[in-house]
Amino acid sequence: MFKNQPMGLYVLSLSNTGERFGYYTMLAILLLFLQAKFALSTATAGLIYSSFLALVYFMPMLGGWVADKWNFSKTVTLGIVVMFLGYALMAVPTPRMATSSFVIMIAALLLISIGTGLFKGNLQVMVGDLYNNPRYAEKRDVAFSLFYMAINIGAMFAPSVTTGLCSYALGKAGFAYNPAIPSLCTKYLGGDTLDADKLQTLNDYIAAYAPDYTGNLQGFSDAFMNAISTGYSYAFLVACGSMIISFLIYKLGRRTYMVEQNTDDKSADAAKTAAPELTPAQTKSRIIALLLVFTVVIFFWMVFHQNGMTLTKFAEVFTQTETSSWTRIAFNVWALATIVVLIYALFSVFQSKGKARIISIVVAIAAIGGIAAFYATTPSPVSGLQPQIYQQFNPFYVVALTPFSVGIFAWLAKKKKEPSAPRKIGYGMLVAGFAFAFLMFASLGLGTAPAEGQGETLVSPNVLITTYLFLTFAELLLSPMGISFVSKVAPPKYKGLMMGCWFGATAIGNYLVFIPALLWNEINVAVLWGILIVVCLLSAGFIFSIMKKLEAATSDTAPTAPAEDALETVEDDVI
Repeated sequence: MFKNQPMGLYVLSLSNTGERFGYYTMLAILLLFLQAKFALSTATAGLIYSSFLALVYFMPMLGGWVADKWNFSKTVTLGIVVMFLGYALMAVPTPRMATSSFVIMIAALLLISIGTGLFKGNLQVMVGDLYNNPRYAEKRDVAFSLFYMAINIGAMFAPSVTTGLCSYALGKAGFAYNPAIPSLCTKYLGGDTLDADKLQTLNDYIAAYAPDYTGNLQGFSDAFMNAISTGYSYAFLVACGSMIISFLIYKLGRRTYMVEQNTDDKSADAAKTAAPELTPAQTKSRIIALLLVFTVVIFFWMVFHQNGMTLTKFAEVFTQTETSSWTRIAFNVWALATIVVLIYALFSVFQSKGKARIISIVVAIAAIGGIAAFYATTPSPVSGLQPQIYQQFNPFYVVALTPFSVGIFAWLAKKKKEPSAPRKIGYGMLVAGFAFAFLMFASLGLGTAPAEGQGETLVSPNVLITTYLFLTFAELLLSPMGISFVSKVAPPKYKGLMMGCWFGATAIGNYLVFIPALLWNEINVAVLWGILIVVCLLSAGFIFSIMKKLEAATSDTAPTAPAEDALETVEDDVI
């Protein structure tokens, strides 16, 4: 998997790791930050959250246009600088509930989205350009899997960093985290009347976690919310640091990817002349097929990116803040990293020979010892779990499962049984539906989410940990190969447009994330998951209904005669 890859891949991937660490540090707490800083409802905060996500994935279309007119490498550099400025604004400790603070926050999110647009898509184009050389062409899919894995390494550590910084800020102020408190404090500060039970919850917390506090509830609520907001500011400051690291990696490693790209340009010209030309009918057929795939992709991202929206609220409102047994080490990111090391070492044991195999065995044994040490030294139970910590599980699963994913698809490819990209997307929608079906059954009896505080009944953290596992299976069937698929199937003269449409579909899907947020406090939470299941099943049913036509239109070998018929039947099926 790592063998015979161009060095430029690793430099560009590590640059993306630094950038994604900053992005996911911010994204892990964005919803919680909006509610803590500005006392926004879940619906309003969700709308801002989804609008930001949509901009993040829409802006690569603008960024690609800028790079086409200017320079890809310089555009990526500019993107890092603009993102740094955005995170710096977010880190400014502005007053809570102030109009000026809200304006600064909006400006910061705009800068981050613009910077991401200049950086994200163009960096991926640069990765793809490394594989224009026929010597590397067969490694394109594996390369994008490795690139995607690097993204998730950064994302895996981000939630733990935010959790640690929030705990530090609260502890410095003499408090500890409790998921029921922020919403109660926010409502109290807003002048809303709390019932006797809610008031008692606040007083019980003060007695248990802040016994030395001598002020009134107004003062406590203000101090607590200021402390947690300060913790979020610390996290944004860390994101600034990650931009600096990303910039240094990108600039110091410039010679690797620029030399390889210049070399590959000559090989790419020869490859282009050898590639079969598409007829107008074949071009049209591929474009329609890609647009139909993008339609399904919209709904995948709508349900998948509930991880930062309704799933984060589920962690806050309906999930226990304490865990024990083996589960307790799952909330230690270093334990998760050790598990990743063990997985890769075991793969290396079976794939390497001689000294390399011996080293792999030693590393595997050391990793097992490390996991045992984490289990022995981690206190039981682990308490005070914060909702954003659950967002570390998706990137952990991506990094841990990528070798299995690459290996399985490579094995299927050798047997000429590897599913096509459209079929993988269909399977991904089914698996996503299964994930929410699991969550729906776990949510039976929980009722409707309260406007403040926690629900009366709480589920085990294992429910969300398992849900994220299933969602990651779905993600691995779609996301790592998506851009590779577009780059291979899109007609040469429309590659830029089709890549823009891919990001456009992702942007629309991310904007639609807010719809479940509107329903969060309005309907039974199990019913909410049921709606997402229906979305997944309808999307899967649609793509499987036109699967044969999609596969014919997007085949690696363009058909000679039936292209017109394939196009017409795809259109007929849609109608």
